[in-house]
Amino acid sequence: MTSDSSTSEVTPPDASAGTGATARPYPFSTATGLGMDPLYGYLRERERIARVRMPYGGEAWMVTRHADAKLVLSDPRFSMAAGAGKDVPRPTEQLLEPGGLVAMDPPEHTRLRRLAGAAFTHRRVEGMRPSVAALSERLVDEMTARGPSSDLLEAIALPVSIGVICKLLGVDYEDRHVFQRFSEALLSTALPPEEVRRAGEEFVGYLAELVAERREQPTDDLLGAMVQARDDEDRLSENELYMLGAGLLVGGYETTATQIGNFTYLLLRDRRLYASLVADPGLIQGAVEELLRFTPLTTVDGYARIALEDVMVGDTLIRAGDAVFTSVAAANLDPEVFPDPDRLDFTRERNPHLGFGHGIHYCMGAPLARLEIQVVLQVLTRRLPSLRLAVPAADVRWQPGLLLRVPERLPVTW
Repeated sequence: MTSDSSTSEVTPPDASAGTGATARPYPFSTATGLGMDPLYGYLRERERIARVRMPYGGEAWMVTRHADAKLVLSDPRFSMAAGAGKDVPRPTEQLLEPGGLVAMDPPEHTRLRRLAGAAFTHRRVEGMRPSVAALSERLVDEMTARGPSSDLLEAIALPVSIGVICKLLGVDYEDRHVFQRFSEALLSTALPPEEVRRAGEEFVGYLAELVAERREQPTDDLLGAMVQARDDEDRLSENELYMLGAGLLVGGYETTATQIGNFTYLLLRDRRLYASLVADPGLIQGAVEELLRFTPLTTVDGYARIALEDVMVGDTLIRAGDAVFTSVAAANLDPEVFPDPDRLDFTRERNPHLGFGHGIHYCMGAPLARLEIQVVLQVLTRRLPSLRLAVPAADVRWQPGLLLRVPERLPVTW
């Protein structure tokens, strides 16, 4: 099934806005819904390594082509750890916090990744499929019982993703408000750093209680295993324990819930897409991969990687110490890799998208996220074949001031 569902929803760029020697102000425009500023496409075609001026920290480079993005994301000569805690170019005031997986290079990164990654093996994740399906079925039952319409984010997307990660780590679902507050602060582009810190302190206090409980009464959940690794095996420092726990708890639900909501919005915006999955459930796995490629997740392009030495990217010399950003969303629309990239094609045979990143920082929870999205779509299309938006697509309002692109509500009816 294919659909002409281009993400280009804003005014085309002025090609005279800058050259390779001129740093363009970033972000190029305010992200609205799932639209991509056409300047990304212009740069990908005409200026593969662009100079940009970030709101904080000065100028940087930005890559928009698939091959260049893969290089920067995987080459050890580019390091996110080198910018942690420093006033490097960045799109938000918040600095990259040292101590988390995303702010580590090998060998520290390898050690922590191996420890946490045991929870996300293919076998273990597949073993969770029945419980994810049962949860999804129950949530659909509850939503339809309240009928005849609902907010899909609150009714399905958030409780599925939060419920799964809580079970994996061994966290009480009733405590979700604590880490939701922390997550919202962490992902805000508007809150001052001191408010983010306060939210972080509250969350660390909560996490400390969980750690203390597991020291008193060991458990076989992931958090219990991490406490054991800290206390008995000395494979984690105390700070690493907290940073890893926070990263898994928050990162394990927020992005997946966002993807479930955004993917459903796209499927219902052009309802022929949803109908194709109702008619042929065998398309769902390919649809998830294509939606991961096609849908921009964030409003701005993350944290920079710092060049540790001079590196040639294409025909551009990146000097040691320079900051480089990768636009994954732009790379996923590269026509050299994805023919007819602005078309959603659930039968696309080759789909090497970068929706979960690439290289050592490839999303550890990707297998679980894939499973959750697949299961939710399987349950929705089977149980609610007439599901549709309860308002015109243009009337769906998007949350402002967040790093993630997510609707305020996703009103649906059936």
